[in-house]
Amino acid sequence: MSDDFIAHLRDLAADFGALSARRMFGGYGLYHDGLMIGLVADETLYLKTDEISRPRFLAAGCEPFVYDRQCKPIEMSYWTVPESAMDSPQDMRPWLRLAFEAALRKANAPAKKKSSRRPRPL
Repeated sequence: MSDDFIAHLRDLAADFGALSARRMFGGYGLYHDGLMIGLVADETLYLKTDEISRPRFLAAGCEPFVYDRQCKPIEMSYWTVPESAMDSPQDMRPWLRLAFEAALRKANAPAKKKSSRRPRPL
């Protein structure tokens, strides 16, 4: 993972606002205003999506981040951006905004209740 790629992403986000990057799982997590809005793996940017924003990513030909867990593919809620967005701050801005809005919705969603069911004694 190159620091040059992270610097390029920060340049692309100049019109959007400051991004911070933290190393995680062999890649980086990208944060804006304290919320994780993206991840970088294998020199590829993936941005946060949800049910509201995912159709825009899908329509633009973007693809989800998928990893294998116990020989099963797991699709995450982070998707690539259109290639043109990687060349232009103006083209990147709407994708970063969608990712930030998805992260805000998740952060402000009511907490899921944990199951109150307790295991039965044997």
